[in-house]
Amino acid sequence: MRARILCAVIAYIAVSGCVDRVVESRVRSALSDAGLSDGNAQCMASRMVDRLTIGQLRKLEELKARAGEAEKPARLRDYVERVRRVGDAEVIAVTTSSAALCAAGLG
Repeated sequence: MRARILCAVIAYIAVSGCVDRVVESRVRSALSDAGLSDGNAQCMASRMVDRLTIGQLRKLEELKARAGEAEKPARLRDYVERVRRVGDAEVIAVTTSSAALCAAGLG
């Protein structure tokens, strides 16, 4: 009986989008912490969670400044350049397109 209830709860959470909202919130926070404006972070997070895997999002979460770099990029362009170090073509493409669309107000 408990197993059925647990399965029902997990199914409800998955269907309700609760997990997606938590992931999007974490991505938005990570982008803000990385120095992006709140507006760009919100816009980009909603696009990125739909297009990248959890593993790819974790790669972005682990990005750190290199020696001589500012802890937080001054511009969106600087953040995109930092993302290139991830070495994942899909992450780079999604981040770049999300940044461009959001900066243009089309995201």
